[in-house]
Amino acid sequence: MKTYLPKVDLSQRKWHVVDADGVVLGRLAVQVANVLRGKNKPIYTDHLDAGDFVVVINAEKVAVTGKKETNKEFMTYSGWKGGEKHASVAQIRARQPERLIMHAVKGMIPKNRLGRVLLTKLKVYKGNEHPHAAQQPAPLTIVQ
Repeated sequence: MKTYLPKVDLSQRKWHVVDADGVVLGRLAVQVANVLRGKNKPIYTDHLDAGDFVVVINAEKVAVTGKKETNKEFMTYSGWKGGEKHASVAQIRARQPERLIMHAVKGMIPKNRLGRVLLTKLKVYKGNEHPHAAQQPAPLTIVQ
């Protein structure tokens, strides 16, 4: 008996739009990562890209629980002496709110070539406007 492998049809990919206004960051990231991987489809296979595109709007209004706004820190390192920088969630939200959602979703997808391809299907924007109206994205509801 042979193992069935689904044919991934690139023309069948759908576009979804998610409003991050007031949604908890971790819960948003889990559900967006599942749609990107295609875990909500019956043809899901872990080593194939069967997921859809996701557009996240209102990235600056995403919620974090507890004291994460001030206490949680993100660290970047340039590789040079003294090149270590720390930033809190509030500082990142003020400068680049898209980075919060990208970082959370990136941590929930595979760390390999497939994961890098999946991240290209995630589009995050601050504000209500996005340039993907021609793709007619369907609204995706996030379960709290």
